[in-house]
Amino acid sequence: MYTSTLLRRSYREDGKVKKETVANLSHLPDGEIETIRGALAGHRDAVAGAGLEIERSLPAGHVNAVLTMARRLGLAKLIDRHPSRERDLVLAMICQRVIAPASKLGTVRAFEQSTLASELGVAGADEDDLYASMDWLYERQERIEDRLARRHLTDREGVLYDVSSSYFEGRCCECAEVGNCSSGSCKSPQVCSYRLLCDKAGRPIAVELFPGEDCDDEAPDPQITGLRERSQLSRVVVVSDRGMSTCVNLELMAGTGELGWIVVLESRAVKKLIRDRTLQLPSCDQANVTEITSKDFPGERLIVCRNPQMAADLNRQREDLFAATERDLDRIAGRIERGTLQGADQIERQVQLVLGHYKTQKFFETWITDSSFVFRRKAALIDARAALDGMYVLRTNVPSSELPARAVVRAYAGLKQAVRPFRGFKGADLGIHQIYHHREDRVRAHAFIDMLAYYLSWHLRRAWAPLLLNEATTPVRGDSAAMPARSPEALNKVTTKSSSGSKAWRGCQSLLADLSTQTLDTIRLPGSDASFSRLATPTPLQARALDLIQHANLDA
Repeated sequence: MYTSTLLRRSYREDGKVKKETVANLSHLPDGEIETIRGALAGHRDAVAGAGLEIERSLPAGHVNAVLTMARRLGLAKLIDRHPSRERDLVLAMICQRVIAPASKLGTVRAFEQSTLASELGVAGADEDDLYASMDWLYERQERIEDRLARRHLTDREGVLYDVSSSYFEGRCCECAEVGNCSSGSCKSPQVCSYRLLCDKAGRPIAVELFPGEDCDDEAPDPQITGLRERSQLSRVVVVSDRGMSTCVNLELMAGTGELGWIVVLESRAVKKLIRDRTLQLPSCDQANVTEITSKDFPGERLIVCRNPQMAADLNRQREDLFAATERDLDRIAGRIERGTLQGADQIERQVQLVLGHYKTQKFFETWITDSSFVFRRKAALIDARAALDGMYVLRTNVPSSELPARAVVRAYAGLKQAVRPFRGFKGADLGIHQIYHHREDRVRAHAFIDMLAYYLSWHLRRAWAPLLLNEATTPVRGDSAAMPARSPEALNKVTTKSSSGSKAWRGCQSLLADLSTQTLDTIRLPGSDASFSRLATPTPLQARALDLIQHANLDA
């Protein structure tokens, strides 16, 4: 049955009483209609709020922020062009992982603790609904990655590539195997590895998982080549760190002809170039970027880069380490002179404890007897190590006509800029390191949901850069081999811990926690079953955070 609520007034005209409809209130919630009725009846408490009862307050500000960015990105249509409950559930899981990552059971409980479920129309969903929507999403992963590639990749574009691993909670998954682990913990079953592909700005484009028994020697050829062909890109340049620089990887990639690559030469190969006098250190001291060739790498270019700032930092750190080592060794020598430490075996044990603590064994010579101890630095070795400070060699098969030397360095600098987002993907922000699923397809769907959550949080961090301490850095334009330098505004924020006179947040999660204090209150009218909802007035910081999202340049 449909009920209409009209606001009418009576008036007298030519001695007759007439009625006029002032407004149609049918579209208003019952609570607001009751408030208007009470105000017209002269009940001041209905207007002033006396006797009103707040039934429930739900955190809403962080949900509004995340959903506003998701809508600006067209994330729902990116997942699937047709509305469905599965699409709404997937979007809810993505947003919840940005807000507070948890297991699927924890996600269901979290839906009841904010306005996210009601905003997306998924209230009452249980973990079985989430599992079914994950299966639905997994069938669409390839199409979604293709849409991301068409949105963010252009022909002959450089892509950033990262390889890492993760561990499971439990031992019932098909793809959980004890294998090579780049995270350092190799005693647990792992997915080794998952491979994340990003555009040059750091936006995630695709993710792929491999069982724990697989090693890092497999090239990214199937993942990148398939994406390139489906996106109709004639050539893609892969920029990766040392994890992909093995001979097997590069030979497989070079064999395709459509994949270029930029990787860092391993340190032992750099030392061999120096021994063979292919790499002349004095010439590299005078120029930050030098291009050389070597018979060991036929058909390839080697770009030698020297970063003076990094060299100075490494030299200072090494000197501090040596000074601390010598301070403790001098204490041992003093104990020997006082007679409180005797015997070559006892002295050797104490010396090795000091050298092992600072990891400086290779840089010191020691002479020990039962009653004496002498040490000195290995000056020649230290000088040789210092000559390599700040130096790295980039290896690429891309011709200079397509990518000049400094452009190669800038492309690699983009990867270094993306290191923090990569860590955000596999670290505490999104929590991919803890996987609770048993079926292989759901493990893969879990990683894909994390990737889409990373895509959403990447844009949030970019929009909120003025409010965050960890604002993105930009490379120094005058010297492409130099370390990225923070802007004056970013340095001021780090120094003062504030932004534009207000507190600057350390990260995206702390800002989301502040936004969650803006609540949606359900208010019941006195003496009535009617209630209405009202969003709390945002603080100036909360209002600015939402404004930054609404005006963010998503194409930058």
